[in-house]
Amino acid sequence: MSLHRVAHITMGVPNVAATSAYYADFGLTDLGDGRFATADGGEQLKIVQAARRRLEDLTLSADEPDDLGRIASALDRLEVPFVRDSHRLRAVDPGTEVTVTVEVQPRIVQSAPVAAPYNAPGRIERAGERAPGVLREGPVRVRRLGHVVLGSTDQEASQRFFTEGLGFKVSDQVPGAAFLRCSTDHHNVLVQKAPISFLHHTSWQVDDVDEVGRGATRMLEGHPERHVWGLGRHQLGSNFFWYLKDPAGNFSEYYSDTDCIVDDQLWTPGMWEDARLALYNWGPPVPPSFLRPEDLAAMMTGAHDAG
Repeated sequence: MSLHRVAHITMGVPNVAATSAYYADFGLTDLGDGRFATADGGEQLKIVQAARRRLEDLTLSADEPDDLGRIASALDRLEVPFVRDSHRLRAVDPGTEVTVTVEVQPRIVQSAPVAAPYNAPGRIERAGERAPGVLREGPVRVRRLGHVVLGSTDQEASQRFFTEGLGFKVSDQVPGAAFLRCSTDHHNVLVQKAPISFLHHTSWQVDDVDEVGRGATRMLEGHPERHVWGLGRHQLGSNFFWYLKDPAGNFSEYYSDTDCIVDDQLWTPGMWEDARLALYNWGPPVPPSFLRPEDLAAMMTGAHDAG
């Protein structure tokens, strides 16, 4: 696979200052001018002014210039326009209307966190000591951007764009949505059928489930309105999750322990007919606002007015 990660996103919002403050609280490093970095991925988020919340640009990393040539040929076959230079290719997904940029960039190397000793029935690894997770202090460190979830007015066209055009693989599917990967992660992009193109959520990796809980707890102190859904564990992807909402209305997810697919031959994509059963294995009941964001109708009205 020539692609190897989601490198960067540009997020358009109507309230840049408030949204920027939120992501600084979330655990990203504020570089100034709306730019934010993660611990391992470098600069991965830029927040810019927009009439409504949306994903303006999604940047993917490729290994070498020849990969851009293969992608260009595939987009030609799909009759999708693109622009290209020696180290960059840019095209627009016809379903989400998001600009997708593919750049030649080196792979990132992540250092493994220290494995925490774990006590279980018949196995004591931590005798006479408190669990390391309860002793941690300070802000949660976001390691990298993992995936984005997009609403698409033409889900099938979006799926073709990412798979047949860019080279993503399908990990799992539910009616009207596909979990797509360009790395060893279970998914890096999820495109789902929607009445309007919009950004549903971004997902950010932390070390473990304690960091998921610590991060959400810190974000909710004095801001209960930020809570969306969690703590829980997804069925597809298997990751622990906690979702919060930024001031613009985008959901942001802390996640840890996701499925990794290192050999395509050892993974069988599934088709899950009941999307709700596929959504989570355990956790609080999924709130209606997660499935249909509260501002969706307003965004649809605004899009129609603009048209």
